[in-house]
Amino acid sequence: MSSSTKATTKSSWYKRNEIAVTPWLFLAPGVIFFLFYVIFPIFQSISVSFYEWDGLSDPEWIGLGNYEELYWDDAFYVSLRNNLIWLVLYLLAIPAGLFIALFLNQTVMGIRLYKSLFFFPFVISQVVVGLVFTWFYDPTFGLLNEFIGIFGLGPINVLGDERYVTYGIIAAGIWPQTAYCMILYLTGLNAVDPEQIEAARLDGAKGWRMLWHVIVPQLKPATFIAFVVTIIGALRSFDLISIMTNGGPFGESRVLSFYMFEVALSEYGFRMGYGASIAVVLFLIMLFFIAYFLYSMYQDDKGGR
Repeated sequence: MSSSTKATTKSSWYKRNEIAVTPWLFLAPGVIFFLFYVIFPIFQSISVSFYEWDGLSDPEWIGLGNYEELYWDDAFYVSLRNNLIWLVLYLLAIPAGLFIALFLNQTVMGIRLYKSLFFFPFVISQVVVGLVFTWFYDPTFGLLNEFIGIFGLGPINVLGDERYVTYGIIAAGIWPQTAYCMILYLTGLNAVDPEQIEAARLDGAKGWRMLWHVIVPQLKPATFIAFVVTIIGALRSFDLISIMTNGGPFGESRVLSFYMFEVALSEYGFRMGYGASIAVVLFLIMLFFIAYFLYSMYQDDKGGR
């Protein structure tokens, strides 16, 4: 077969399959990057967790030794407990974002100014958020203690008290997370069917009944994204803890991601294998929640057909 005939055959094959092949050509770079920078490191972390390794010398195979050590590690359970607290309280950002979005979806005077004020926390860095709340909680000149001092209370050293420190950092994290959920719901509200709203009004629905039975069901895609992003944010909460307390006091504000950093790259002697085992546990927790929401979303879509 001549070269011209081969070229014609190849060209005709692409023309016949152009609609099916072209999207994959555009997706290929993203898929390759995702496999190389996300999927491959996941399996690499799982592999490293079976070794005792300082990152420089030859790794030593210890099997499940790192996971056995985790089982007896009190610091691990403190971090896990704090992660669960983060997870539960962080979800408050979702209904808060929804109600702020409902307020900002109104057509009233000055609404653009209100939108800018509520949008502001989303665009600033988490480092800046951490610094602002550190000053806010300061027991000597912080606004929190100035405020409660009006009522004869305080001072309270929020970041220095092991009873309050985790809740203080979570409050700092909820502020920008609420803004993110608000943006998702504002986008979702633009897609709400006005005909359904009018039909519900004719049937006498208003207030909470309108919100729960008509508006919220149409916001399911936005709610799904808000849940996934919020859960991931709660489980990988590192930057605020690093800025505000560095895990203190007495390690009581640690979460799994921060503890992983400590044992792998900080004061505990570069224990890469042990840090990887913590990362695997964190990944499995995250995978469980995301798989649950994906399954719920699939069931809802399947039931709606």
